Amino acid sequence: MARYIIKRIFMAAATLFIITFLLFLLVRIMPGNPFPSERMSDEAIAKKRAEMGLDDPVLVQFGHYISDILRTGSFGKGSSLYNGAPISTVLPTAMGNSFRIGGVAILFGVSVGLILGIAAALNRGHFWDVFCTVLSIVGVCIPSYVFMIFLQYFLAYKTTIFPFYFNNRNFLHSAVMPALSLSLFSMSTVARFTRNEMVEVMDSDYVLMAESKGMYGTKLVTRHILRNALIPVVTVIAPLIVDLLTGALVVEKIYGINGIGKLMVDAITGEGIDYNYVLALGILYSAMYIGIMLVLDIVYCLLDPRIRVSDRPKKKKSSAENGEGVQA
Repeated sequence: MARYIIKRIFMAAATLFIITFLLFLLVRIMPGNPFPSERMSDEAIAKKRAEMGLDDPVLVQFGHYISDILRTGSFGKGSSLYNGAPISTVLPTAMGNSFRIGGVAILFGVSVGLILGIAAALNRGHFWDVFCTVLSIVGVCIPSYVFMIFLQYFLAYKTTIFPFYFNNRNFLHSAVMPALSLSLFSMSTVARFTRNEMVEVMDSDYVLMAESKGMYGTKLVTRHILRNALIPVVTVIAPLIVDLLTGALVVEKIYGINGIGKLMVDAITGEGIDYNYVLALGILYSAMYIGIMLVLDIVYCLLDPRIRVSDRPKKKKSSAENGEGVQA
């Protein structure tokens, strides 16, 4: 198992390096100017470009960028956002806001989705199955910002139970509507996949054999059905976790949440495209996706022992096993 994990870690590190290089190239060739050109003269822009090293060859710029990250762990400074403050001082606050709201959305969406999917599979063809199926389809079809407007109208405007905008000082109260808006899609997706996978497992031969031996109820569901059905479901949950942790751009913008989704929008649509913020957030998104998929591979290895066995190096057959023994 250790060999399997080390191999996956090496592949994850190599993938992140390649993505970082491609992101660096794309950011450099994208249209736009990293400086507020309307308020700066050509001489000032040329001086600023020289200070940031933007006139150097791209490979030289990339080498300096990687060396700074490895030496200092910093992504540099912004060119237009927060008056050029270091990104390392701005990013933790934005990540904290997105991760806290995303964590609540994950906990609610995945938990409710699993419950609905299990209830639908165990009551196949009955009311709960139809109800959960319709709910999951509606949840997948409705965008999060449409559901968010629905919540704002009824829970903030009509009843004033929750505030319109997010307030960090009153996190629990003001995070309910953003978390519900973000969790709708994940809840519906998890419920649909859980129901379909459980139905497929329930019709398999080994479950029918377990039933013929007298195994029913909770023991059958937990030991044979749920464990085997969760392996494909984990594949769906993993990217959903990253999407929720990194925040939805529209939801954070409308609710006024100072998260990394809103930070990405501000970096692209500001007076000047802030290259360093766009690049840092792109690397953060990629690192989170790769990290989640790495954890997913390890979870697969724990849930399915066949993965560990298939990854072992094959032993070379001896001459006797190959039929090359000494002839009499």
